[in-house]
Amino acid sequence: MTNAWADTGTEHVTMSETVILDAVNIPSQAALLADLRDHVRRGQGFSVATMNLDHAVKLRRDPSFRRAYAAQTHITADGRPVVWLMRLAGRSVNLVTGSDLVMPLIALCAQDGIRVAMLGATEMALSQAADQLRADHPGLQITDLLSPPMGFDPEGAAADELIERLSRSQAQICLLALGAPKQEKFAARALGSLPGMGFVSVGAGIDFVAGTQTRAPGLVRVLALEWLWRLLGDPKRLLSRYARCVAILPAMVGAAVSMRRNRALQDPG
Repeated sequence: MTNAWADTGTEHVTMSETVILDAVNIPSQAALLADLRDHVRRGQGFSVATMNLDHAVKLRRDPSFRRAYAAQTHITADGRPVVWLMRLAGRSVNLVTGSDLVMPLIALCAQDGIRVAMLGATEMALSQAADQLRADHPGLQITDLLSPPMGFDPEGAAADELIERLSRSQAQICLLALGAPKQEKFAARALGSLPGMGFVSVGAGIDFVAGTQTRAPGLVRVLALEWLWRLLGDPKRLLSRYARCVAILPAMVGAAVSMRRNRALQDPG
């Protein structure tokens, strides 16, 4: 898998909408799981991020987040707007969210005997999620549960301590439930120190398994209204975030149209 700006000067680069869209390099959940399985079998580490409009906003503003994204080996389209934008650009991708990855990835780990660690959320959520996952997948090997302290800095000393603990856990894949941008920044730092381990950012996925957070009902997700469900549940926190996402949509649409036009010119047949 290639990353659109892995070898560019991410500290000073202007993060264009085209570069952001080009970073998505995974077409489907099945393709992602197959490639992750291959990485584990070869002892090769990886880091999975899930692109959504909130990430696009952060990428335009935060050089450290751009550096973290440059270290991600696999980037999926998380959120219907990103899926639609990619298709408008002439690239067919399916929705692959971090939360939706937890169960199929855990099933794969149980089937292949892949050792798992989970980092993020609270101690209670981690414990409850681990119990549920072990019950659903007999034989699953969860080697460590790590709940970072309050105010956790993914680029600070506490991160180094967690990385050291992960190195002793013998886990092959670590699920990260820190939220953006912390989980992506931690993954980038940890992958540099543990090049044989895989890191998958799953957001609230562990809390959903534990039952400590409630996800939107299935019909709401099918209708692409999960954003509205979240907004109604926490308007004070999410209204300004969603407003920033809406504000970048015109530029993202323009970039997608331009990408489609350029592809048509390069491949007229």
